[in-house]
Amino acid sequence: MKKNFNGSPKMSLIKLNLVLLTAISGLTTSPLMAQRGGRSASTAAPARMVNKEDSAYIRNNYKKIEIMIPMRDGVKLYTAIYVPKDETKSYPIMMSRSPYGSGPYGADVYKTSLGPSMIFAKEGFIFAYQDARGRFMSEGDFVATRPYVLKKTNKDIDESSDTYDTIDWMIKNLPHNNGKVGTWGISAPGFYTTMTAIEAHPALKAVSPQAPVTNWFMGDDRHHNGAFQEMGTFAFLSGFGVARPVPTPINARAFSAYGTPDGYKFYLAMGPLKNFDDKILHHTNKLWNEMMEHDTYDEYWKSRTPEPHLKNIVPAMMTVGGFFDQEDPYGPLKVNASIEKGGHKDRNILVMGPWYHGGFSRGDDETVGNIQLGSKTGVFYRENIEFPFFMHYLKDAPDPQLPNAYMFETGTNVWKKYSKWPPEEAKQGAIYLQPGNKLAFTTPQANTKMFDAYVSDPAKPVPYTAEIRTIRGSEFMVEDQRFAANRPDVLVYETEVLDKDVTVAGNVTADLFVSTTGTDADFVVKVIDVYPDDAPDNAALNPAIKMGGFEMLVRGEIMRAKFRNDFGKPEPMVPGKVTEVKWDVEDINHTFLKGHKIMFQIQSTWFPLNDRNPQKFVNIYKANESDFQKATNKVYFTPQYPSHVDVKLIEK
Repeated sequence: MKKNFNGSPKMSLIKLNLVLLTAISGLTTSPLMAQRGGRSASTAAPARMVNKEDSAYIRNNYKKIEIMIPMRDGVKLYTAIYVPKDETKSYPIMMSRSPYGSGPYGADVYKTSLGPSMIFAKEGFIFAYQDARGRFMSEGDFVATRPYVLKKTNKDIDESSDTYDTIDWMIKNLPHNNGKVGTWGISAPGFYTTMTAIEAHPALKAVSPQAPVTNWFMGDDRHHNGAFQEMGTFAFLSGFGVARPVPTPINARAFSAYGTPDGYKFYLAMGPLKNFDDKILHHTNKLWNEMMEHDTYDEYWKSRTPEPHLKNIVPAMMTVGGFFDQEDPYGPLKVNASIEKGGHKDRNILVMGPWYHGGFSRGDDETVGNIQLGSKTGVFYRENIEFPFFMHYLKDAPDPQLPNAYMFETGTNVWKKYSKWPPEEAKQGAIYLQPGNKLAFTTPQANTKMFDAYVSDPAKPVPYTAEIRTIRGSEFMVEDQRFAANRPDVLVYETEVLDKDVTVAGNVTADLFVSTTGTDADFVVKVIDVYPDDAPDNAALNPAIKMGGFEMLVRGEIMRAKFRNDFGKPEPMVPGKVTEVKWDVEDINHTFLKGHKIMFQIQSTWFPLNDRNPQKFVNIYKANESDFQKATNKVYFTPQYPSHVDVKLIEK
């Protein structure tokens, strides 16, 4: 039998077309639904408040189709397609691919919102939602952050090829499409969106990776600079990593039997990382096992990031992220930078706002944590940035003239337009640790005191939040840090009261000179905005909170010292030897206002956000309780060892 473009028998495609045309004509129960004999509303899309008016609008104006679209290797992927009932026009296709489900499942069960926002649904698009290969109702085997295949045969598949084949099928078979496609997705769907831009189908015109998973070892929600993200990873993989033997609309349940509301207590009692398998997962969770088997930045991790492949990208790109993203601060910044470095044929836009993970997709976003922002930042983004971008490229609307970098500046709480990121006007600067727990923009002078020291005890780690919780949450990203400042294992440094505004716009790099009595250590640097004592009491979450002296976390990041020279080749620390440890703290866009102070806090544990370092040079994923030891860590501030944080400064 003659094969079609993707290797499926031509007769199968004809049958699929008949199913599609029947569904468009008004079939109320799809063959897929009849085959299962039930329904499920399982989905892991960002939570939205169910709006009855929106739900009614979708039912009144769209028809839903469920279809299995064949890939080039014969595997079929479940796709839910919402088609406008008005057949007098042609429409572009908005597509999102996800490992979290495309539910609710069943041709008579509709989503309560369509597209990146309901603005799109009311404008009129064809919306396509697809389960990633091996997830939920799609056939095939699932591979998390599946590697891109550089030189494919006609049978090789990856997320780029699955997208290409899906787009090709839809363009050829969906009536009333205008031949143009846009893709978007948040978090893991953001990773799939990034992959759509590599070897893109000619019909793909606009791509928006949003808070995209990009590198699970360097800076996303599994590791940061090689340090394992214990709390978030266990909670997530306890469900997501469960094997799915056959297609199903039902998602595996994540672990919930914590036995306490106190996650700090639970994770500390769990002990070393290997105990999760012995006590809870029982060596059955494939993804968890893969994490435990790859403790360095080896080919497993390197092959899974799209960064090296973002070259000569053809579709217009708009990468979106939040400066306070608790999961993926790394992704949007590095995707955008890689596209810039690799060259692109059309626009490449970066948008960063004052948001948690995916927060821009829902809500007004007038606040972040206890911080008032003074405007509806989420609404502004959806109406003035996201929607005009897709309208221009998919419906030939006027060019909205978006800047290459549309960035929200916290502190002043205003949107900024830049021709590039970091801004050309941002100059390299540094903030140096000084004796007497001070910070200054000048290098330290010779002094009798050369260092500050603290004892890091893995049995009493510094908590990452003052909240009592078992799930990581998001508000710790801007949380008041006064709860940590008085601990003896947290070093605190601050400037004098600022006599003018200081704007940091761009990458932040920590560069510490340290020593330890152990053979490994973690170091955390937190960049903090200290409010004046007479700051008004306008806390957004709790009006009872006193904002005078509030210590707002602007950015914090961890570094595992054994990776200081090479993330693929760990090296032990030499006890007592002064060693330079330098790491990426990610970008910020924040103004420390006149009358405020800049503070750094330095510590070696940040638990249970990150796993505990035994402070001994071992494979931490296989470490025993007996490997964990106290260590005395020193941070130096001399002309020879000038510990500092590199920043990009804009003069006001």
